Amino acid sequence: MDELITLCGDNCMECPRYKAHSEEELRKAAELWYRIGWRDRILFAGEMRCAGCSSHRKCIYDLVECAKERHVEKCNQCPSFPCEKISDMLERSKRSQKKCMEVCSTDEYATLEKAFFHKEDNLRK
Repeated sequence: MDELITLCGDNCMECPRYKAHSEEELRKAAELWYRIGWRDRILFAGEMRCAGCSSHRKCIYDLVECAKERHVEKCNQCPSFPCEKISDMLERSKRSQKKCMEVCSTDEYATLEKAFFHKEDNLRK
């Protein structure tokens, strides 16, 4: 399996946080997330470990909740796709991508680009 696509179009199989298995890998991901601005502090490894997109957490884009309300598994199955939530999410992602270009090394950016910056293409699959 080379893809595991979230409702917002992220590819978990490329995500450093999802792929992290050691404390060191989680620490590096936590430092990167902080540097980018995705977190307001460097998280401990246990806090950084990926818990997935599920009902016990609030989706920052409200897509998990929306999909449940609309009884769809993927956003592209919804009659309203693409909606304002998707447009807003894609715009936020573009801003995030720009920030990553500014603060990440070439290797870090390449990893994040594969994981997070093909949302629109991934959503249409």
